[in-house]
Amino acid sequence: MMDTMADFVIPPPPQASLPVSNGPGRFPVRRVFCVGRNYAAHAREMGKDPDREPPFFFMKPADAVIDATGTVPYPSLTSSFHHEIELVVALGQGGRDVTPADALALVWGYAAGVDLTRRDLQDEAKKLSRPWDWAKGFDASAPCTPIHPVAEVGHPTSGEIWLRVNDELKQHGDLKDLIWTVPEVISAISTAVELAPGDLIYSGTPAGVGPMRRGDVVSGGVDGVAEFTFTIG
Repeated sequence: MMDTMADFVIPPPPQASLPVSNGPGRFPVRRVFCVGRNYAAHAREMGKDPDREPPFFFMKPADAVIDATGTVPYPSLTSSFHHEIELVVALGQGGRDVTPADALALVWGYAAGVDLTRRDLQDEAKKLSRPWDWAKGFDASAPCTPIHPVAEVGHPTSGEIWLRVNDELKQHGDLKDLIWTVPEVISAISTAVELAPGDLIYSGTPAGVGPMRRGDVVSGGVDGVAEFTFTIG
């Protein structure tokens, strides 16, 4: 249990956060959940059956979330640094064992984010039946746009999601093609852990994931939600 009144023996780390579209305040980030293979075409390109098997998840540390602008560093330990564009769901309320019918009441807003991946480390981990942490949870591995509140963008269930590298279209899909919808994903996570305000959910990526190199300009977005541009440095 966190004691907000405690005297810490070392300075506590700064609160991870993201800007919001409707004011000067920032959205505090608590945890980051990511849904694996949630578009059928992406499941196929990763060599998996896209049948509607139960969703699976991995996590990134909260401080891996950075603003999707400016320069994003090329990480160490990889020569296969991949992009994965995603709709990001930001929770303003929490809950346990939430039904899909009640799940959208937890959502504060939406954003566009990129699940950055050291693909060679992930491939090696898969072969050795090891965790993906080093492949997915490294520094600055979760660029994200400002969060747009539900009052501004609604609850998007369809619309284009895309990513370009140096103006060349690499990923393109539609939110309606999610295998597991946002309410279903929220519900599924809540059966395993108690969700809380500040949790982010990266909801899955369409087909076309691929490598980026130093100096590449990466742009993308989710129709009706947000767009971004950053440079790999």
